This record gives sequence, structure tokens and C-alpha cells, in this order.
Amino acid sequence: MVVLTWGILCLRTAVCIEYEALSCRKHTALLTDFGGKGDGKTSNTEAFRKAIHELSKFATDGGAQLIVPPGKWLTGPFNLTSKFTLYIHQDAVILVSQDEAEWDLIPPLPSYGIGRDNPGPRFISFIFGTNLTDVVITGGNGTIDGQGQLWWTKFRQGQMKNTRPYLIEIMFSDHVQISNLTLINSPSWNVHPVYSSFVVIKGLTILAPVDSPNTDGIDPDSCSNTRIEDCFIVSGDDCIAVKSGWDEYGIAFGMPTKHLIIRNLTCISPDSAVIALGSEMSGGIQDVRAENIAAISSESGLRIKTAIGRGAYVKDVFVRGMTLQTMKYTFWITGDYGSHPDDHYDPKALPVIQGINVKDVVAKNVTIAGKLAGIDGDTFNGICISNVAIELSEQAKQLQWNCSNIKGVSCLVSPQPCALLPDKKIDCPFPTDTLPVDKIQFQTCAAATTMH
Repeated sequence: MVVLTWGILCLRTAVCIEYEALSCRKHTALLTDFGGKGDGKTSNTEAFRKAIHELSKFATDGGAQLIVPPGKWLTGPFNLTSKFTLYIHQDAVILVSQDEAEWDLIPPLPSYGIGRDNPGPRFISFIFGTNLTDVVITGGNGTIDGQGQLWWTKFRQGQMKNTRPYLIEIMFSDHVQISNLTLINSPSWNVHPVYSSFVVIKGLTILAPVDSPNTDGIDPDSCSNTRIEDCFIVSGDDCIAVKSGWDEYGIAFGMPTKHLIIRNLTCISPDSAVIALGSEMSGGIQDVRAENIAAISSESGLRIKTAIGRGAYVKDVFVRGMTLQTMKYTFWITGDYGSHPDDHYDPKALPVIQGINVKDVVAKNVTIAGKLAGIDGDTFNGICISNVAIELSEQAKQLQWNCSNIKGVSCLVSPQPCALLPDKKIDCPFPTDTLPVDKIQFQTCAAATTMH
């Protein structure tokens, strides 16, 4: 093991690595120091687990970083530790094992009650951590290949007995960074921070076939103070899906997603949303700020999905600066997104949708400007849409706005919105204060590694 202090290190026999992170580390090791072999065939599961176990001992002495050097590193899932950085070299590819025997089963998320694919346990996520503080997953745009085709095939054929693993999942943790990586072909969701706070996700390239099942890009779930920025996502599901639990389980757990920043996002998702709120939103979603969003060939720009039985709320949502090309919907709000974990949901648990603000949108080649549907007896209030220019496609529907059980206003919107969004000549608001997560600044960290 090589012990280094932080700073810019340049050794004649070493490759110098420099990166930005929440925290720098005093100690450094290579995966090869623990028997790792980057030949694409040898299992490195034990090497990763041994390395992280040993490096966890430095948590009270400046922390440690594990460098994954150039090569192809086949491995099963592994758990992270606090005060720790996993750095994936730009020429490194981590290959996710397809051997189910390497994957432990863990209980469903408490705010969901059951697994998302099937009732009962779920496979542990590939890179997993719980009850951590100060953990960094980063690199020089190194790659994690989920090798998801086998999992997708089993899912489509009904052969999965348990819920598929996610690529990265961090639970009950704080001060988390996931950055500068390429994630491809995840078995299911790609990045899932859940029950966590002060999470920064930056500079990710996420790629999956557009017909791959449930390969959501980034799913902040019952998290507070999360920042997602500078990401490029091609997905078979929503590029960003904001969540907080499912029906009675999410209501009982009661942990909202709040204070969320999404900016500088590019998305391609032909069958799903650029930014979706829900449908699992039973802990509540509040104070979402999205700006500078670009998408092409996607289903919908902003989507809110909820249903009777969800309860809770989606409120204080602010979006500005969307550039959309070739979309089915610009805006889509659904009050009848009816999937439930079981039959025990409360039919009297109605969601509150209030304070949805969207401004400064340019959309071209659009089939339907907006479909906004609340729930009978549960009007979705406070919808504001301003300064929006939508150019219709040749296949555009004659009815451009389809609205029911909503109430709001609009201004300078073309084509003219429905009567439930009257022109009030106002500019929809966007917050001017700075959230605590946006005050987090990265440090310049470094390490020098001798390649074996």
C-alpha cells in the first residue's frame, strides 16, 4: 500500500491523478495491492471487499482512496465505507458480475414495502452503502458496465424471482459525491440515493438502450439537499425520477424529497420523461429547482405521476430554461397513475399537487403541448406556465391542451393553453435564495499510482 498526503503529486514512476472532491484522503491504495486482476475474466469481488475493509481502518486518520487502474475488472457487488473515495481511472472498466450467486438478497425498502419488480427481497445494489458519511465515487470518466442484458431478458421473460439490482445505491448517508463516471447497461435503476442528505451528483454519462426496462438515470428518493448537474443520460425510462415512497408504506415512513437542484441536464428517453416527479411520492416532494434542461426524442419534458392512494404532496416545483426537440408531450401531469404495491392502500389518501411553476421553454416538433389531469374531487392547484413557445409536429393532435381538475395561470404561451390556465400576464417565479447543498465546494485532490 502506498501512503500519500494530499496535494499535487508527480512521481517519475507513477501516473498522477488529480480530481475534484468533497474531501481529499490521506491514504491511497491500488486495487492490485489486494490481488486484483484486470483481465476481464478473473473475479475481483474479494479484492474489492478486502481493499475496502482494510482502507476503512483509516477513517479516523484522514480517510483513504482506492484507485481502480486501467484494465477490465470483473466483480460482484461490494459495500463502501465512510471517509472513503473510490476512484475509477479513465482507462478502467468495472464489469458487473452476472452470476446471481454473488448477489446477496436484502429486504425491500421500508418506504416501498415490496420490491419494485417482485414482492419479497431484492438483490443488493452493485455499489452499495448504508449509514455512511463522506463517501466519494468518482474517476477520470472511467466506466461501470452493468452488463444488464441478461437481467433485462430474465425480467421480460418473467424469470426474475427478486427485484433486480441497481448500479449505485447509497442509503441513510450524508455528504455523498458521485461524479465523472460513465455508467452503461445497468440491470435496473442507475443511481439511487435514498434516505440521504447533502448528495452531489455531477458529470455523469449514463447510457442504456432506449428499450431497456426501468433503466432510470438518477432517482433521488426521500433525500434532502441534493444537487444533480452536468449529466448526459440516454435511458429506457425517466432520465431523472424524483421519488419518496409508495402508498401506505411511504406515508408511514414519512420522509420527503426536498431541496433538490437539477441543472445542465441533457436527456434522451423516447418512452419516458426528462424529469419525472413520482409516481412513488408518498413521503412528499417539495422545493425542486430545475434549470437549463435539454432533451431530444423524449416522451415528456416535465411529468408528474400520482394517483389515489399515494397521499402526501408535490409542491413548490420550479423549472426554467428547457430546450426540447421531438417530444410527445411538453408537459404531462397524471392523476391516475394507478400501480400499487398491494390492495391495502387508502383510497382516501389523495395527493396534494400545488405550486408547479414552469417558464422559459422552447419546444419543437411536439405532438401534444400539454396533458394536465388532476383527480375528481382533488384539484391540482397553483400551476403557472409562462414564456413558452411550442412548435407542433406534422402529427400534432388537434386538441393541443387537454386539461381537467386543475387550476392555474399562464402567460405568453403558444399554442394558447386550455381555459383552466387563463392568461394573467405574470412571470412564473423561480427562487433566488441559495440552498445549503449549493454552497458545497469541491477540493482539488491528487494521488500518484505506480501501474503494475
